[in-house]
Amino acid sequence: MHEIEKQRNTLLSKKIIDGLKSRNMTGYFAETKEEALAKALELIPEGSSVTMGGAMSAHEIGLVDALKNGNYNFIDRDNYEDKRAAMLAAYDADVFISSANAMTDDGILVNIDGNANRVSAIAQGPRKVVFIVGMNKITSDIDSAMKRARNIAAPVNCQRFGLSTPCSKTGACMNCKSPDTICCQFLITRFSRHADRIHVVLVNEDLGF
Repeated sequence: MHEIEKQRNTLLSKKIIDGLKSRNMTGYFAETKEEALAKALELIPEGSSVTMGGAMSAHEIGLVDALKNGNYNFIDRDNYEDKRAAMLAAYDADVFISSANAMTDDGILVNIDGNANRVSAIAQGPRKVVFIVGMNKITSDIDSAMKRARNIAAPVNCQRFGLSTPCSKTGACMNCKSPDTICCQFLITRFSRHADRIHVVLVNEDLGF
């Protein structure tokens, strides 16, 4: 990311954090991955049960390794033979870690999902949800956020998982009904009814897809 973009992001973050506050959510801004990791760990008390969806951004700032190696009950679904049991455990976790496929500059989070374990846990269940969001995912409105989710995040994720969808071959959403589609559920988080539940760590880096 160019330095002038980072300066612009620093200024824009104030609007995003104000938008989150107006939606009963809490935002933070970190200039670096290291700052983002420190802030995320501040939000997760030691001894907490913690799980996550497929958040590449959390991996990229080192959060997943810190949780696995720290004093946390990290529910790692990769270590479960019964993946459904791991997914269900998320609903009673103290903290759920996620990212966003896109986010508007006034604080609305947009996520799409194939199995719905991630979007359902964001919507309800875990006592706290901590988002790690790179500033590359910020858009101007819901329409552009949806377009980003479907035309950037979805094709890359389908390629990453080796799925046979039209978008994995064309690089753009074809509005498919492929058996492999990951665009099954769409979640727009525009307000949190529960104060202190949703926390968003904005990072002045390109993170995730």
